[in-house]
Amino acid sequence: MSDFPSLTVLGQDDPVPAEETIVLGIDLGTTNTLVAIYDAGGPRVLTAADGTGALLPSVVSWPTDGGAPVVGQSALERAKVDPSQTIHSTKRLIGKGLSDLKDEVTRLPYTIVNAPDREVAMVQLSDNRLISPTEISAQILSAARLRASESLKKDLALITKAVITVPAYFDDAQRSATRDAAKLAGLDVIRMVNEPTAAAMAYGLDRKNAERVVVYDFGGGTFDVSILQLEGGVFRVLATSGDTYLGGDDLDRTIVDYAVQQILETHNIDLSSNAAALSALRIAAEKCKIELSDAEEAEISLRAPELGLFWRATIGWRQFQEWATPLVKRTLDCCVQVMRDAEMQASDVDEVVLVGGSTRVPLVKAAVAQLFQRPGNDSLDPDRVVALGAAVQAGVLGGKVSDLLLLDVTPLSLGVEAFGGTVNKIIPRNTQIPAQAQDGFTTQVDGQTAIVFKVVQGEREMASDCRELGEFTLRGIPPMPAGLPQVAVQFTLDANGMLKVKAREQRSDVSAEIEIQPRHGLTDAEVETMLTDAWENAEVDMTTRQLADTQSQLENVVRAVSKHLDLAEDNLSDDAFEALHVALETADTAERIRDPKKLKEILDALESASLPLAEILMSDVAVQAVKDKNVQDLLGDKS
Repeated sequence: MSDFPSLTVLGQDDPVPAEETIVLGIDLGTTNTLVAIYDAGGPRVLTAADGTGALLPSVVSWPTDGGAPVVGQSALERAKVDPSQTIHSTKRLIGKGLSDLKDEVTRLPYTIVNAPDREVAMVQLSDNRLISPTEISAQILSAARLRASESLKKDLALITKAVITVPAYFDDAQRSATRDAAKLAGLDVIRMVNEPTAAAMAYGLDRKNAERVVVYDFGGGTFDVSILQLEGGVFRVLATSGDTYLGGDDLDRTIVDYAVQQILETHNIDLSSNAAALSALRIAAEKCKIELSDAEEAEISLRAPELGLFWRATIGWRQFQEWATPLVKRTLDCCVQVMRDAEMQASDVDEVVLVGGSTRVPLVKAAVAQLFQRPGNDSLDPDRVVALGAAVQAGVLGGKVSDLLLLDVTPLSLGVEAFGGTVNKIIPRNTQIPAQAQDGFTTQVDGQTAIVFKVVQGEREMASDCRELGEFTLRGIPPMPAGLPQVAVQFTLDANGMLKVKAREQRSDVSAEIEIQPRHGLTDAEVETMLTDAWENAEVDMTTRQLADTQSQLENVVRAVSKHLDLAEDNLSDDAFEALHVALETADTAERIRDPKKLKEILDALESASLPLAEILMSDVAVQAVKDKNVQDLLGDKS
């Protein structure tokens, strides 16, 4: 095994032809999602055609009647009345298992369970349906795609490619799940860009001088910080750090926790497990936090007539600052870490860029300014800057921008489990991507003909302390003394942070490879199934609902008729039975029919053909009512 793996930076992706299709830049956020494009005027964020603005709330709500889900502002409005069916903060769940989420589960108004067959977090609806965070994210991305179609007045078929931003600290499972979500939404992700990098691109369009820029990205659900070198149109990421469980949601929770405690003390009402009340408090807390950014105090209230409760309180900014300080300190710890990784001090930083809605909090601005010895730059809207940067990268890949080059890094080390359970890191963290690296392995036992490779991600020295991404076996190694086979293991990390691993025994040329499909992601088969069954976009929601309802009715009738076919054959006329048989065969072939009208015609035909059978069954009910009685009971003979 070599001490130093050879590292090769791969070339940039070929740009997508400008005339081929529209390339969207999408900021898939924890709280809000934005979609942008790069056109003749540069990058711009698209607004809703109905005038509701640029922010698309990252919220999806499923009606209890089984209808199609609603997305965005309409879903957000349902959060107060149906919190268990209204899903927010999905970004914190995607690519995770239940064990990864820990306390997060108890704080959400909806139910989180593991998938039946593996460690994958799923949302359980009231009708026991399991919805993956990937599917929920797909609904949001579908709505973003539809917004682009309506705003640009372009056919939806032309909008099939996107650059999507992700937190710098998203691991392989989270990136893969995000890509799956885009695929379900009808989007081909031609590049994933780390959010801090996207922000730097939005700010750096006109830069000429060499600068080292810190991007401090404090969003709704995640925190990232990166240091970039900007020079001559090249954006080179020097180091990155962050926390995928730290964001504005956590600031809101400090206010919610205070409210719950106060209501318990003053009214003796425990709201800690009341989903509806907690959802209403969460919305009220966010509003209170926003007001405290510009005022010395703000009011928060909760009206719950069903509990006989009306509570109101005033919160001062100093009080909120006290609650928020430990969270802000966690962001500063990441900042110190990223400077250490980049071998820099605060005095070496030329500029600090503020990204994310949480950077509007005065405490955050002050803390960042103190650490870096200069105020942060928020001249671009913190909510829009990541989407604008994604649009710039879309412009690069779409051939509309030619003088920019993005050189991102991988946030976590990638390697394999070595003998003894240790980790051999093949691609270290903060390596520029795309990249390729290789290292050598051999057998441990005489005559060994196979080696199992476990691919892991993380910074710990033992494989058991890192996240296992996948496993594959190199078989067919010629039996040789231990240590003699020479096995080269090659890691290839593309520009999206997606990993392929190949192992080859050099003497025999036997090889094996794996494209990492994380355990928390979806298999290709699952994605394809979802593509068939899921809602493609808002335009087909009504059709989908009609299809689902009619198909369900048809299945119920088929099931009922099939159960009583023997009775039908014995009691119906030949013509009636033949008609029923034909209608049933037609129904059996209706599974792939996507026209609600045709499906309804098949349902009506089956119901009509089954009427004679239904009449027999109605008569049979009367027979069943007396069949267990003996003659004496029926006649009343007591002798």
